[in-house]
Amino acid sequence: MKKIKLLLVLNCLMVSFVFASSPTVYDIIVAADGSGNYKTVQEAINAVPDYRKVTTTIFIKNGVYKEKLNIATSKQFIKMIGENVAHTILTYDDWAQKKNSFGEEKGTSGSSSVYIYGNSFTAENITFQNTAGPVGQAVALFVAGDKARFINCRMLGFQDTLYTYGYASRQYYYQCYIEGTVDFIFGSSTAVFDKCEIFCKKAGYITASSSPDSSKYGYVFINSKITGDATDNSFYLGRPWRPYAKSVFINCYLGKMIKPEGWNNWGKETNEKTAYYAEYNSQGPGANAKARVKWSHQLDEITVKAYTMEEIFNGWNPKE
Repeated sequence: MKKIKLLLVLNCLMVSFVFASSPTVYDIIVAADGSGNYKTVQEAINAVPDYRKVTTTIFIKNGVYKEKLNIATSKQFIKMIGENVAHTILTYDDWAQKKNSFGEEKGTSGSSSVYIYGNSFTAENITFQNTAGPVGQAVALFVAGDKARFINCRMLGFQDTLYTYGYASRQYYYQCYIEGTVDFIFGSSTAVFDKCEIFCKKAGYITASSSPDSSKYGYVFINSKITGDATDNSFYLGRPWRPYAKSVFINCYLGKMIKPEGWNNWGKETNEKTAYYAEYNSQGPGANAKARVKWSHQLDEITVKAYTMEEIFNGWNPKE
């Protein structure tokens, strides 16, 4: 027990060294039992003044908050901190084919449990979840705002779990857990996944980038682990949702579910000329540089140096 407590303390200290310490006094407290300022998360978001220029910190007490949340463009510099990542859960259960009040399908974008449009958003110790199950596209988290950060968070779902929406959006995920099946990390944003666990369920594709040709980096996974309960050789690292898709894995552990060929062209040979897929120093049973498709790349000690936070995010440092 003493060892476990020590490890928890050391982990908290490590995170505090990487990021600025969380404040002990919060602007708004959310508690489902009524012990805070608001009972629902959306009420707390709505209470933040539009276009406020300083950070508003919202503390969310443990609980399952079943709400379809929308953080509008006018709600910027919001920082949401959960009491405990395993017990502070923001969830909903829409899916793409579910009908809205007009009898129309909601679609992939309309299926999300949480929408983040406001810039400079931060979340810590929160679970984002879609409980619709394996019924097709069912987004847990839709992120469109620029300079979005997620620290020690979980994204739970099946197909299309995390939608990184918008080519102008820069997103940083640190020590997060993301799970899913088909294309469960997808979109056109520039995003870094740093020391994350990517959990593969059943079979499918980890990434479905839709980077535009003007985007240099797309998705970058650094020091992360690809794990899961999927069967051997059942997952691709990615496939191109759009022709100029980009995904790179640097110093990552790849589990046995990763196919030897690594990457898929989504049935279009022309994508092989435009998409950019690369690895550097992959490890584990799913690492197989020699068997990868010929149109993918292996970075070397020189080319990997271009993948710094400053370069990827065009000057933004998400750790400040």
